[in-house]
Amino acid sequence: MKISLKTIPHISSKIAIDLNKSGVVTMTKGLEAVSQEAEKILLHSVKLEMALDDKAGEICDDNEEEIEFNLVDERQLFFMIKKKLAPEFGVILNYEERYSDIAHKILDELYEEDLIHFDVTENRIKNSIYNSITSFIAEASEVDDAVIDKIRSYKKRYIPGTDEFEILYEKIYREEMMKRGME
Repeated sequence: MKISLKTIPHISSKIAIDLNKSGVVTMTKGLEAVSQEAEKILLHSVKLEMALDDKAGEICDDNEEEIEFNLVDERQLFFMIKKKLAPEFGVILNYEERYSDIAHKILDELYEEDLIHFDVTENRIKNSIYNSITSFIAEASEVDDAVIDKIRSYKKRYIPGTDEFEILYEKIYREEMMKRGME
């Protein structure tokens, strides 16, 4: 699952809280400073992927007539273009590798900014950050499934993509996140 802009503050807070709870890190300037640094790196990563998606979309749009004429699967072509351009944009497409890279960048930044001190291996701290990211994403995916199931259970049919659906989705999503202590 991709990291979205709306989940970045939650993930960065989870990273700070999990590092603090780990007992192997001493925070020199508190949870907020750690969370802010993590948020900057996550935001940068998401924006890079958004720029990559935009460029791949532009290329598909510029060649729309040829794509239709040759009956090409546009989604597959989009991914192939994205895969080809990913190194140019500095985006790792494999999520496990990307989250590991992000965890390493967060660790480096926290250390360089003197926000944390530790007496264990860097790998242990990086793994803690990686686990914070992946566990949040897994929980958020469960929340998303629960929200969709709840919306489908209503008598009135809501059409995904409409304003009415999006408003209802956000409301239920926030409630579910609070219920699970994730917000």
